[in-house]
Amino acid sequence: MPTELKDIGMQEYTKLLNSRERRFINRNPMQYKKLLEKIEKMKKAGKTKPVRTHARDAVILPSWIGMTFAVHNGKEFKEFTIDANMLGHRLGEFSYSTKRVQHSAPGIKATKGSKFLANK
Repeated sequence: MPTELKDIGMQEYTKLLNSRERRFINRNPMQYKKLLEKIEKMKKAGKTKPVRTHARDAVILPSWIGMTFAVHNGKEFKEFTIDANMLGHRLGEFSYSTKRVQHSAPGIKATKGSKFLANK
């Protein structure tokens, strides 16, 4: 199935997308153009290292299946490989910018009752 998806044309692929993603691809912002050029360069050179990018809003295309991307989340680059299930999604959806908050102990000026709560 992934080989069939790689061969699909851009016109047919955009028909399968939601209107928001379709508009984004048709408008083709400058940051997206630079990313597409970078990907084409890496494919022609035959490089297998991850494509590093800050373009979190880029829509995943069928020609990217099997490639590894490193997307910036505001602090670091998170790496992942593109699957067929990721088509039509944005790159930023797979590089979370926030993580789970774990509070350790009651802070300054906490209520008296909060000191008896478990720390974990």
